[in-house]
Amino acid sequence: MNPSTKKTLIIVLIVLLVFCLCAAAAALLGGFVIFRDKLNPKNSSQMPTGQPAAAATATSVPQTDPEAAEDKISASMDEIERQVSDIRGLRLKNPIPRKLLTEAELQETVENDFFKDYSAEDAASDARVLALLGLLPRDFDLLSFYRELYSEQIAGYYDDEVKAMFVVKNSGFTGVERDTYAHEFTHALQDAAFDFNGALNYTDESCQEDSERCAALQSLIEGDATLTESLWLQTYATREDIRDLQAFYNNYKSPVYDSAPAYMQEDFLFAYQQGLDFVQSLYDQGGFAAVNDAFTKTQPVSTEQILHPSRYPSDKPSPVDLPDLSASLGADWTETERNVMGEWYTWLILARGDDPKSRLVDAKASAAAEGWGGDTYVVLENIASGESALLVRYTWDGSADAAEALYAYESYLELRFGAVAQDGVYASDGFYSALRQDSQFGFTWLISDSRQALENVVDALYQQ
Repeated sequence: MNPSTKKTLIIVLIVLLVFCLCAAAAALLGGFVIFRDKLNPKNSSQMPTGQPAAAATATSVPQTDPEAAEDKISASMDEIERQVSDIRGLRLKNPIPRKLLTEAELQETVENDFFKDYSAEDAASDARVLALLGLLPRDFDLLSFYRELYSEQIAGYYDDEVKAMFVVKNSGFTGVERDTYAHEFTHALQDAAFDFNGALNYTDESCQEDSERCAALQSLIEGDATLTESLWLQTYATREDIRDLQAFYNNYKSPVYDSAPAYMQEDFLFAYQQGLDFVQSLYDQGGFAAVNDAFTKTQPVSTEQILHPSRYPSDKPSPVDLPDLSASLGADWTETERNVMGEWYTWLILARGDDPKSRLVDAKASAAAEGWGGDTYVVLENIASGESALLVRYTWDGSADAAEALYAYESYLELRFGAVAQDGVYASDGFYSALRQDSQFGFTWLISDSRQALENVVDALYQQ
């Protein structure tokens, strides 16, 4: 359902810089701690208070001397790597390869890296599922939208497959690129120390099997890098860096991102914003040693732990059994996806649906989702007829949590579909949905683009 769980590490300017620029602008003007408190109302007393170093500036070298320009960029990168390594307390055994590309070359590299494993069929399947969930309009062209989004603006990224840094060089190496480099070099340090693809098992394949766990890991990775970047901005950014960042922020335009569906805008920010809150809570308790332990000893396993750091690491999701119904439905039906929705996506469904009229107020959606204890969802598709169905079986922390969540889902479905029919089916705009309470601690939500398919799924599930 989220095809870019791992690849979202590369969306730098679209998400990260806009989120962090206010901190950058305030860092050298005395407002850093105030801004940090707005982001995360926790004690910021452990933040370093060092004055900015008057070292490498972000002045561009005239384009008539490209060799001198690249030498200056390289020297600035070397310095940032030393500074970030000091802040984070991690070191590379060997220098990280760096590739300086034009904006056009970087864009092409990013697009090829992301879309080589994401086909039109994958995008169409994801769009159907997200439409069932009410997060996208029917027939939304997800592939084209991703292509436009990824081409909007990118400053650079760390590629954990080829173990190299990719950096844009068109405008020299201003505060924007320096800020980005501090963040992305943190990823290189993390990968070298904690081994994304090995010890962390943070791979495309593992994320397809357990997207909830990978969303938690991504939040740890990005939250750590965002905190480190913020500390770099406070400690080492020059006044010229801050001026560059302020100018960028004042002139920044992101029409594609601004037009993104509501759930998508929130989802892109999750790893950076809620991830920062999570890592900040660890840092407040034990500095970067506590953050390191989260990578090596007790990795977060759910978005619930990210959203509620006090529940980490003890509160773990409960396993939820959901049988494979494809055989009971007929030869043309197949189960195409099985995963975990998680607290975060449950909240998105309730509060950030595509139709604003279907959205619960944030507080009500949060109160309902907060009692999440575990779930399993499956997607079923009929290849011959084109029908599809989705069902998610929830368990909640207690009977009161389950009752509150059930009421929230009933309210959401009434907003989206209108009043429920006597047979217990909600119907509107070619979608059909039902709720079935399984116990005092859980219920199942079912939705399909065919009334008959919905009835068949209900019968197959409860005749097991």
